[in-house]
Amino acid sequence: MKVTFKIEYRTEWGESLALVLQDRKYPMKWGDGAIWSVTVDCPAAALKDYCYVVMRDGLVTRPEWSHHQAKAPKGAKTLEIADKWIDCPIPGCPFILRHQAERFDRPGFRGAGTAIPVFSLRTADDFGIGEFRDLRPLVEWAAATGQCIIQLLPVNDTTRKGGWQDSYPYSPVSTFALHPLYMRLQEIGVPVDKAFLKEQAALNALPELDYPKVFKAKMKRIRKAFEDHGAKDLATAACKRFIKDNAAWLPEYAEFCSKRDNLEPEYYVWMQYHLDRQFSEEVAYARSKDVHFKGDLPIGVSSDSAEAYWHPELFNLDSSTGAPPDYFSTDGQNWGFPTYNWEEMAKDDYAWWKARLRKMSQYFDAFRIDHILGFFRIWEIPVEYKSGMMGHFNPALPYSLREIQDMGLPLDGLFHPDPRHPGMYQPLIAPASAGLPQWQQERFGALYNDFFYHRHDEFWRRNAEHKLPELLGASGMLACGEDLGMVPDCVPGVMDHWRILSLKMRGMEQEGPWKELSVCATSSHDMETLRMQFKHDPSVEECRDALLEFLKSPSMLAIFPLQDWLSVDNGLRRKNRDEERINQPADPNHHWRFRIHFDLRQLAREDAFTYAVRDLVKAGGR
Repeated sequence: MKVTFKIEYRTEWGESLALVLQDRKYPMKWGDGAIWSVTVDCPAAALKDYCYVVMRDGLVTRPEWSHHQAKAPKGAKTLEIADKWIDCPIPGCPFILRHQAERFDRPGFRGAGTAIPVFSLRTADDFGIGEFRDLRPLVEWAAATGQCIIQLLPVNDTTRKGGWQDSYPYSPVSTFALHPLYMRLQEIGVPVDKAFLKEQAALNALPELDYPKVFKAKMKRIRKAFEDHGAKDLATAACKRFIKDNAAWLPEYAEFCSKRDNLEPEYYVWMQYHLDRQFSEEVAYARSKDVHFKGDLPIGVSSDSAEAYWHPELFNLDSSTGAPPDYFSTDGQNWGFPTYNWEEMAKDDYAWWKARLRKMSQYFDAFRIDHILGFFRIWEIPVEYKSGMMGHFNPALPYSLREIQDMGLPLDGLFHPDPRHPGMYQPLIAPASAGLPQWQQERFGALYNDFFYHRHDEFWRRNAEHKLPELLGASGMLACGEDLGMVPDCVPGVMDHWRILSLKMRGMEQEGPWKELSVCATSSHDMETLRMQFKHDPSVEECRDALLEFLKSPSMLAIFPLQDWLSVDNGLRRKNRDEERINQPADPNHHWRFRIHFDLRQLAREDAFTYAVRDLVKAGGR
């Protein structure tokens, strides 16, 4: 069917309009009366979701508040649609894109929340590891205290061999599939017999997660349940609908796992069906309580993932992502997964990213963009190196040998080759400049400062603005960026323009007043908890004062680790504060094993604690 789209919009000099239909942009032509139009061939179903964007110099500069819907007459071969630009209808709303959770768009909204990994949850019904069903008592406690956000670490499948390596939640083997260990066994036909109860009690008695032991025990029972009931479940209308709705990624993931484990693909389809059902029910329950889940979007995807297996063209498999020396690691970091081939991804307008975010939005109403700096430039480490010190920025504007020689500087000890630009060089992040004459030290110091903080400002800004608008428009989730580390000057401006909440952390060197569009936190999974940040173990009163300081900040969201909320109650906080930390970023072999030390259903009986947290939230104006 040929459809002509028309819309009145008075552009400024250099601007144009484009229609966005089925994730493709169609440039529009200007006509009399400031009417822009374009005619495209499209199926009638495509008219259920489309929008317009303002373009300048090849970049999206302004989106509509929400999308359009239209319906074609039955049997029509041509259609003309006249639309009006959709602006934000809410006076005082700070955002330019509508969110699926309406509370985020209310002017002056300020909320509080809790951060905790799913694997760290604990109830008597789980099997040695937190499960999606364990979210319910946490949701009920959050609602009772006036909180509206629960932030989780990535929940994607990280399964390889079931060892400690798989405990790392930021190395998924699929960006779509959920982790099998978060399944509640009792709901998939696993018999609750004496053997089950005995092993469950033993695993739940452990103070921390024993990942290999839990993996072996749970997967044995999940496999037996599939053999007993899998065929029947797969034949249900609900399961068939799930398979149809996830046809874009589910067959590839199932086939990938099947080849890895030498088992039938249907087994992995069946597991994902049950995981989706259990998690979706908890999401719906949370939303009914006005509590929203905030997800975590890892910056990387593993080289041994389903995506890299089926779509290697989307990745640079000759390099690893990481970070230069920063607050978390003086030697830099090597995260071990490939960088993205953004040029290839741009050919279909980042369809893979859009599908990934739409899948996330089924479960989450907000999301944390892990290492948002990676959308501007990534610290790339050739696969032959392990140390983050051996990295370079990609993309970059390196120096030629002639430029370096004209400055009177030597190559050795100061520069290394840029593998993406043969014959060009980048300055080393840790140069050996101390032995140089004073004038060379000063000249290289100026070059170093310019290269890492100023030289790429416009270049990296445009690089991010090619990608981020495309991704942000793919879902209605509230976007929050983890913008810590060596932050280029261009980053705050891009985040402000697209209304991406920045991250403000206790103890980090962040200049200037905290803005409304930010998330503040006392600590994170990568840091020492609030109690650990004091030279002494702080009292309940000291912790309460620290939390209140953050709750009173201008930040739109204040999200604290559950450990930090527990610090205001002597009966619930851990006796040993050193046991509260979740991760050690400088240790690439860290075991992710932290678990809350009591059954979360106990929170419903802790009236004094609930009242104390509720009073804090209220006193903070949230």
